[in-house]
Amino acid sequence: MRWLIQTLRRFRSEDRGSVVAEAVIALPLMIWAYMGLYVYWDAFRAVNLAQKASYTIADYISRERGTLSNTEIAGLAKVFQYMMDTDQTTKMRITSIYWNPQTNRFEVYWSRSPGATMTPLTTTTLQAVRDRIPLMSDGDSAILLETETSYSPGFQVGIEDQVFKNFIVTRPRFLTRICLTDVAC
Repeated sequence: MRWLIQTLRRFRSEDRGSVVAEAVIALPLMIWAYMGLYVYWDAFRAVNLAQKASYTIADYISRERGTLSNTEIAGLAKVFQYMMDTDQTTKMRITSIYWNPQTNRFEVYWSRSPGATMTPLTTTTLQAVRDRIPLMSDGDSAILLETETSYSPGFQVGIEDQVFKNFIVTRPRFLTRICLTDVAC
């Protein structure tokens, strides 16, 4: 036991060493840690950017004072893509919904996906996500905005390619519901 303690004390007090040998050991670990921090920071930045862009589009639609057109919806998809990084693939679906007290369920006024990147929701398919929609008064309407943004990390250090999904429900601010020009509302 005494021998072990003496050996550890000698090791602790030793001040001779080779900078090159220490660098060979420490540098790869430092580079890996730096790359890992960069990738995790970039992933959180991408999530934050996708959320901000989605909420911006949802807020714009909620402030609409008239009917939306398919051209405006296509323009919103371009704005969303512009707010995201150029290497990210984006998808968007906008759905106008309301609570029907007679059927006791959410129903769809209209649903559009610019560029047909996502399947439009129907009243039947909307029921699969009804638990994610807040409670609404009888006849109350809302806009449901769903976005998907692809993310690919710059380095492979623990985060794989993934898709960030946003699901935003917002009420129209100035109208009882947001209508679409092609659809009776």
